[in-house]
Amino acid sequence: MTDARTKTPRERYRTQVRAEIKEHAWEQIATAGASALSLNAIAKRMGMSGPALYRYFAGRDELITELVRDAYRSLADTFRAASEAGADLAGLAHALRAWALDDPQRYLLVFGTPVPGYRAPDDVTRVAAETMAVIIDACAALPSDHPATPFGTYLEGHRQWAGGHHAPPAVLHRALTVWTRLHGVLSLELAGHFTGMRFDPSLLYDAELDGLLER
Repeated sequence: MTDARTKTPRERYRTQVRAEIKEHAWEQIATAGASALSLNAIAKRMGMSGPALYRYFAGRDELITELVRDAYRSLADTFRAASEAGADLAGLAHALRAWALDDPQRYLLVFGTPVPGYRAPDDVTRVAAETMAVIIDACAALPSDHPATPFGTYLEGHRQWAGGHHAPPAVLHRALTVWTRLHGVLSLELAGHFTGMRFDPSLLYDAELDGLLER
């Protein structure tokens, strides 16, 4: 695989410019949201012409895909590192919140309001599935005396999405419950909906997690 040591000067320059474009894109997203992303505005900020910038990204959707791919890969790497360090489900949940708070715009791009007209390609979906597979494994390690969930049919598609994971339906259902409830708290917090409500969102998150671990 090509790395920085084997790239030509032209390839290194291209990598550098693409990275700078993405930095400006994140600044735009933080200011006006992903739906307002404009390659022409980025080109102007960088002192380039619009056509020149389009040599690095063919269009808005390609740039968004690169940002989404980077975000999911970052989360997958965070989960992998936590899992390799011995983190259980609670540890993964806290790693998720720390990752989200470290860069709220990155979190909201992949878990917030969808960008109108944008559809992520399959390879991005596969990276997203890696994060869920880690959650499923953590849920499978939890003690449980729950009977088999009656939702087996609806979970078959999810099983395939998560890389054909072989966990039983009850574990898959628990993993989805964990994923949706934790993201529910995080999404509301990062979107500012708890502002002025006079409570600590971290305590709400911990309370939600405690309830999930008791299931």
